[in-house]
Amino acid sequence: MNVNDTEIAWAILQKSGYTRTKALDEADVILLVTCSVREKAEQAIWNRLQHLKALKARRLQARLPLHIGILGCMAERLKEKILHREKLVDIVAGPDAYRDLPRLLTVAESGQQAANVLLSLEETYADILPVQTSAGGTTAFVSIMRGCDNMCSYCIVPFTRGRERSRPIASILQEVKMLSDQGVKEVTLLGQNVNSFRDLSEVHFQSAATPVLSRGFSTVYKAKPGGLRFAHLLDQVSRIDPEMRIRFTSPHPKDFPDEVLQLIQERHNICKQLHLPAQSGSTRVLEAMRRGYTREAYLELVHHVRDSIPGVSLSSDFIAGFCGETEEDHQQTVSLLQEVRYNVGFLFAYSMRQKTRAYHRLQDDVPADVKQRRLEELITVFREEAARTNRAMVGHSQLVLVEGPSKRSASELCGRNDGNIKVIFPDAEIEDAADCKALVRAQPGDYVLVKVTSASSQTLKGVPLCRTTLSRSAACC
Repeated sequence: MNVNDTEIAWAILQKSGYTRTKALDEADVILLVTCSVREKAEQAIWNRLQHLKALKARRLQARLPLHIGILGCMAERLKEKILHREKLVDIVAGPDAYRDLPRLLTVAESGQQAANVLLSLEETYADILPVQTSAGGTTAFVSIMRGCDNMCSYCIVPFTRGRERSRPIASILQEVKMLSDQGVKEVTLLGQNVNSFRDLSEVHFQSAATPVLSRGFSTVYKAKPGGLRFAHLLDQVSRIDPEMRIRFTSPHPKDFPDEVLQLIQERHNICKQLHLPAQSGSTRVLEAMRRGYTREAYLELVHHVRDSIPGVSLSSDFIAGFCGETEEDHQQTVSLLQEVRYNVGFLFAYSMRQKTRAYHRLQDDVPADVKQRRLEELITVFREEAARTNRAMVGHSQLVLVEGPSKRSASELCGRNDGNIKVIFPDAEIEDAADCKALVRAQPGDYVLVKVTSASSQTLKGVPLCRTTLSRSAACC
């Protein structure tokens, strides 16, 4: 989401005459796009500001003003603290204030600090086509909604990004079409809870019924009636370009519609990969987190997903050491990891955030060393299970979207398979499936069929068989 926010901010600044530079010393303006989900993310920004102090001092001595700004969730959460603690910060803009950046920078040029952290009930930046920050990139993020209404007790997002609101479908389709025309081969649709997407434009208001929650799931807010829902959007996006992969994140387990699962199973360009954030394997902890489901309901959903989409790849989020978590609760999370066997995992120690329900109602009573030990145990178990799951792919072929050279070796290429797992293979001449007599070298944006020869918890390695297309590969399967 911060990548997408960066591209929105850049689109706005570009229209106001700003140009980008890759050299820090050449910059007249430096903007840091921030996250507040965990304390570690905020600390990285404080550290970065310390590094920028010396640069700003040098520029002032040379009478070359340098303006520094903090954008995003941290700006929303800590406006006063940032302005008072870090005098080198000239502007502060929250997630809904990027349109105001040109004015804020004009104020900063007059020597004053400027801030706008007002949250909006309507802002979606639907009319702004983001400018990709990586020219010629093969993948892109498209925001379909902003904010969140779920109010999980640990989460700062509703307070830093505001209430949930969805973009009109027409604007999303326009952006995806533009990316397709630019040669982008994979788009990830972004939202805090994409399953609750709802285009409530006047024309569509009565076109869909209010969803019914699955057994064992609940919600703390009342779903908006009517509107076009996520399944309709996913259907339309997948029709734009049969050679473009479609992913989405993040769906909330509590309201997962069968229509979405059916679409994933049917469409060759919608990746057979789902992010199902569990957060904990303990029903007691899940209740304290206000997640809206039990362990049993979550596992039932996992089984239903795997029955609906054979071979689906699953990823998840987990928090170690949430308020009141006992050793028994922790072991239930360990056992969930062992039972589900995720392909990809994002695991973190709990970090108490101000303004959240947990901050006001619960005690952060798990010692830091215990959190860290539990986190390390979860990571170990996840890696063991992911390695076992990935090793099942050895000897089989995977369709890989090439992203570019491997970071470790210029003689190897790196890409991702349908399940979003990194695949590394030699950069060698291979056949082109469209012309078996032609030998080619794969380029970023190409689809390559790779036979897997080895696997770890995070990476597959293999040998390239041929360059092909997404449509041709689906037809062969």
